[in-house]
Amino acid sequence: MKLVVVSAGLSVPSSTRLLADRLAAAVDRHTPVDVRVVELRELAVEIAHMFTNGFAGKALAAAQDAVAGADGLIVVTPVFSASYSGLFKSFFDVLDKDALAGKPVLIAATGGTARHSLVLDHALRPLFAYLRAVVVPTGVYAASEDWGAEGLAERTERAAGELAALMPLGVRAGEPDIVPFAEQLAALQR
Repeated sequence: MKLVVVSAGLSVPSSTRLLADRLAAAVDRHTPVDVRVVELRELAVEIAHMFTNGFAGKALAAAQDAVAGADGLIVVTPVFSASYSGLFKSFFDVLDKDALAGKPVLIAATGGTARHSLVLDHALRPLFAYLRAVVVPTGVYAASEDWGAEGLAERTERAAGELAALMPLGVRAGEPDIVPFAEQLAALQR
């Protein structure tokens, strides 16, 4: 199965990418996956050009195709001004409007303080609901103090298990019936 990880981290090394890698490894422990990482900072110029000229460059087109063809997604953004980064939002703005319909998505974010953890429910969930993705129940937020602390590993494993359970159901972009996802999601929440 194909798992695509979209990381909006800007620095190297990046805590956003570190969290993305941990989540991908956790999904792979639950079910074997072929992982493709999309680093948005490498696509920033092509994303901007697509807004101005309407055409995706080669690297951006490849990333768009990877996302559309994935069996599941992990999306991770740093928190800027209590929300997702502009680069993160811009990438999802240039995707085809049906690319995420019915696709299982694990949402995650990183930030300097736990005070921004609500970004998962107040920014990321609504964005992916609008895009008609199926967001797993457990989102993962990692503040600076969470690295190495109790709780992050457990949240990571729980979220990864939820995504791994949804990925084999096989709903692709454009397929109208996401009822199996709704039933599986309800079972995960029990």
